[in-house]
Amino acid sequence: MFANPAQRSLLLPVTASFILLGWAYWETLEAIGERWATDPQYSHGFLVPVFAGFLLWKRRDLLTSADFRPRWWGCGLVLLGVGLRFAGYAIYQSWLDASSLLVALAGIAGAAGGRRALIWAGPAILFLAFMIPLPYQIQMMLGGTLQRAATIASTYVLQTLNVPAVSEGNIIILTDSRLGVVEACNGLSMLVTFFALATGVAILAERSTVEKIFIVASAVPIAIAANVVRISLTGILFELQRGEWARMVFHDLAGWLMMPLALALLLGELVILRRAILYVPSEATA
Repeated sequence: MFANPAQRSLLLPVTASFILLGWAYWETLEAIGERWATDPQYSHGFLVPVFAGFLLWKRRDLLTSADFRPRWWGCGLVLLGVGLRFAGYAIYQSWLDASSLLVALAGIAGAAGGRRALIWAGPAILFLAFMIPLPYQIQMMLGGTLQRAATIASTYVLQTLNVPAVSEGNIIILTDSRLGVVEACNGLSMLVTFFALATGVAILAERSTVEKIFIVASAVPIAIAANVVRISLTGILFELQRGEWARMVFHDLAGWLMMPLALALLLGELVILRRAILYVPSEATA
């Protein structure tokens, strides 16, 4: 992995730095792991470090560059991470404490190998952000916005399908029933998980920068669309007097099918992007 003896000599201090970092952040990591285990919205967090490690391994060829040299500015990033952690403790913001770990990791990469090491480790470090629970205020804001958007869009879909439906707040009123789009069904859990998945696909896909941006940006509308399909299907079943089926679809079956549906939409997007964006090879100059 390391190209020369000078680089190999860094193995011990880098390893020691990671051990010290793990010790310092042990309580933070333990709290995050407990959140993964108890909150379905962040159950994907167990896979985030695994994927980040895979990214490091996949990009390992970058470590053979002669530009892989230690730089003092990396220590500045480590100090910045320490400062952010103290700030998180001071203002009681656990997400800032957890985010400071990513800054410290970037600092260790920079201190050990400079810009080249940071380029190598950067995507993996940034992807680790998906393992950090959102701040409560942002989570509530996004949840409410998604809840309202899902209600309005589902009502419109039902009306388009000639199903009598009117929305009042976050409740869809049908002919003989009322369908409440409660907070647990706002699609935020789906959005968080699928956004991480779409970002991983964008990182691994051998596509242009424009296509990668499209892939990541499409995570939001695709996740909303999958939830709208779930709610609309439930409304149709209620309208057909299939209450038991509707409840099963809304709370069980459709919940499991949302991710496969979103993946199918993402796959369709990849095919469309491949066909829509044409690359013209540059002419060879004399």
